[in-house]
Amino acid sequence: MEYDLGEQPIKKIMETHHLCAHDLVAASAEQITHKMIAKAIKGRRLTPHVQKKILSALNAICQKEYTRNDLFNY
Repeated sequence: MEYDLGEQPIKKIMETHHLCAHDLVAASAEQITHKMIAKAIKGRRLTPHVQKKILSALNAICQKEYTRNDLFNY
């Protein structure tokens, strides 16, 4: 199983909304770290649970309903 999957769509979404990792960490109701966000952007394979946490934080701050497929291409 390959773990390094290349840059993910979440990076472009965060750039569109002018967000950084700290914005997602601060907006999250669940515990996420800057390292989790960095791994998501770089394309390291994340567990579905971590993907859900990042998705929830992004939806909370953007006031949009993104899906997991919008953020990750694996």
